[in-house]
Amino acid sequence: MNEEITFVLDTTKEGMDGAMSHLEKAFIKIRAGKASPAMLSTVMVEYYGSQTPLTQVANINTPDARTISVQPWEKNMLQEIEKAIMNSNLGFNPMNNGDLVIINVPPLTEERRRDLVKQAKAEAEDAKVSIRSARQEANKELKKLDISEDALANAEVDVQELTDTYIKKVDAIFQVKETEIMKV
Repeated sequence: MNEEITFVLDTTKEGMDGAMSHLEKAFIKIRAGKASPAMLSTVMVEYYGSQTPLTQVANINTPDARTISVQPWEKNMLQEIEKAIMNSNLGFNPMNNGDLVIINVPPLTEERRRDLVKQAKAEAEDAKVSIRSARQEANKELKKLDISEDALANAEVDVQELTDTYIKKVDAIFQVKETEIMKV
């Protein structure tokens, strides 16, 4: 296989890897009833006049499957952190015990679980669209190369096999996430 074809395939694989890592990050944010520090990854706190990610002003832990504890590095930040979590529209009701902000993660209702599965499915579909776009781009690039018809056909088959592999990975990751969300 010539270097140009190898380059196009490598570039395509990088694009598909990017779609997979984006999907994995999106799935971390979709909670499955189990407490996770990643649930607070989008929370911004007013810190000395500027909006700062919560992770930069506090230590976030999960002492058990239903609890998130937030320990600020400065005690005077407790109220600000509590307010930021309430304003983040995550559906949490934080409690302040003087040292920590404690969040009890409520169990998910059946309806909420179905909504989360729909959200996960939409993210999986977005990833598939990105993978197919990478395939389309690769095929365009291959057609621009000065190669024989046979080499072009073989390269296109390689790109399609790569696409099929990544689509199967997306489906497998979605199945795991769906099972995780629906498990009571």
